[in-house]
Amino acid sequence: MASRKLLLGLTAGRRLRSRTRQLFSAANLLEATTSPSLPAAAATAQPSGGSPAALLFSPRTISSTRQAAQSAGDAPGPSTVDHKLIMPEDEFHKLADEIIHDLLGKLEEYGDSIQMDGFDIDYGNQVLTLRLGDLGTYVLNKQTPNRQIWLSSPVSGPSRFDWDAATNVWIYRRTGANLVQLLEKEIGELCGTPVELS
Repeated sequence: MASRKLLLGLTAGRRLRSRTRQLFSAANLLEATTSPSLPAAAATAQPSGGSPAALLFSPRTISSTRQAAQSAGDAPGPSTVDHKLIMPEDEFHKLADEIIHDLLGKLEEYGDSIQMDGFDIDYGNQVLTLRLGDLGTYVLNKQTPNRQIWLSSPVSGPSRFDWDAATNVWIYRRTGANLVQLLEKEIGELCGTPVELS
């Protein structure tokens, strides 16, 4: 009976140490993502010769946590948007409308030339929708606050294209894909007939 109590006590002690380690791992993650002053606060919170459990329940630990939370506001966060570098809204609309209307005209001609069942193109409420029957649907629209053109593709999924003034094309920065070239490749492969959109 006594040995069973001892065993239960040891098991509870191991669980406490395990959970304490988990808490300290979380504290290390917080330390890495918040304030450089947190290590100093944690060092001052360590009771002399104390166990991890003593540190966990120490009043100084709690107060140092409060300090870290207050100083976390001083830590550098995500960089703010420099509005001087954002494209003016009227310029964005001019460039975005130009590419969308150009794509609309060329895709209408392409649809007439291939005579494919289910091919339908529509433009309304600043959204260009290209239906390819059972092959899927493309949706292209402007996102004015971000100064982006968003594309939903049945092949490559969602993409967000930014205007690249150096090359004068809409580019998906994550992959470097050019909007027009991406559409030419995907639509040509889906429909089995090359399409010229540039």
